[in-house]
Amino acid sequence: MSERPQRPLAPRSWLGLLGGGQLGRMFAQAAQALGYRVCVLDPDALGPAAAVADRHLRADYADAAALAELAAQCSAVTTEFENVPAGSLDFLATRGVVSPDGASVAIAQDRITEKAFVRSAGIATAPYAEIGSSDDCRHADARLFPGILKAARLGYDGKGQVRVATSEEAIRAFETLGGVACVLEKCVDLQCEVSVLLARGLDGRCVVWPVARNAHRDGILLTSTVPAEVPSEVVTRVIDDAQAIAKRMSYVGVLCIEFFVLQDGSVCVNEMAPRPHNSGHWTLDASLTSQFEQQARVLAGLPLGDTRALAPAVMLNLLGDLWFTQTNSADSAREPDWARVLGELPAAKLHLYGKALARPGRKMGHLTLVADDAMSARTACGRAIELLGMRA
Repeated sequence: MSERPQRPLAPRSWLGLLGGGQLGRMFAQAAQALGYRVCVLDPDALGPAAAVADRHLRADYADAAALAELAAQCSAVTTEFENVPAGSLDFLATRGVVSPDGASVAIAQDRITEKAFVRSAGIATAPYAEIGSSDDCRHADARLFPGILKAARLGYDGKGQVRVATSEEAIRAFETLGGVACVLEKCVDLQCEVSVLLARGLDGRCVVWPVARNAHRDGILLTSTVPAEVPSEVVTRVIDDAQAIAKRMSYVGVLCIEFFVLQDGSVCVNEMAPRPHNSGHWTLDASLTSQFEQQARVLAGLPLGDTRALAPAVMLNLLGDLWFTQTNSADSAREPDWARVLGELPAAKLHLYGKALARPGRKMGHLTLVADDAMSARTACGRAIELLGMRA
């Protein structure tokens, strides 16, 4: 990591961003609110971040000329997702401030590397084995079944993952995934999943938001609820483990780590994301400092903001499925009745990501349901699900 300027970057300084999706869009809007200009490097001409950025460099993430241009214009650069080449971050770091650095991103890009790193810190993961061939599946420890075969790289939102009950099923799944490097992870006795969202500055100061409890459907996050309503000792443990991981990586930036909470009360790391995360979107409406503002603060060298929750909240993901009904053809999308939802639930906050094309499973936006107490927030979320015709 290159040296950060001794003073915070002045307003109207340029911040760079690799990636043009909704996380980048929300980062750009937060940075602009602080007075900064944002240059996005992304190959998609119609990406959500490019639509709001002050400048868009349309190029591949490994394009040397575009990276040099980004570095020449921007005082500091970040990324909105971990699948940008770590080498691009390393290249940019030779020319300016980069956060997070390539080494941290490289750990999170590969499940095998990530799990080995977590265990090297003395922190538990689910039992797993590295899979590099059909023979590895055939000779896998029987205690890992039933399990999930996960591609080591580029998997997200349930993609690149197959549930398997036997070694024969694992062999077939391995072939279905293209014979790429995988991990075979034992299905644990799960009570729930929680997320720890933190921000860490170059000086090592670390702030943590309240822990969120996550619920998924079809491998995609459905809701994140704050407070998580898990035992206080679980909250303490996952926060301690997350901070230990961040310190061991010398991490600088916003980091999310998902933990499994098991039926016996123990915890283990699921995976990490070296960036703002879907499960932290509630911070836009129910925290003193959002995860995106914090990302901009870290990048610009500003002091970290207060992470207190202002109220209980539930974040509800809005997928492209909502734009289609049983009576619509696959080519006919219809905008959900947002006015009805907001009219009945005036404390609901709607965020749409500016994506022109709705597709089933595509994240199109989210709702944050804010209330005076956790029960009321959950009730409001349930009513939003009903109004939108979602599966409960």
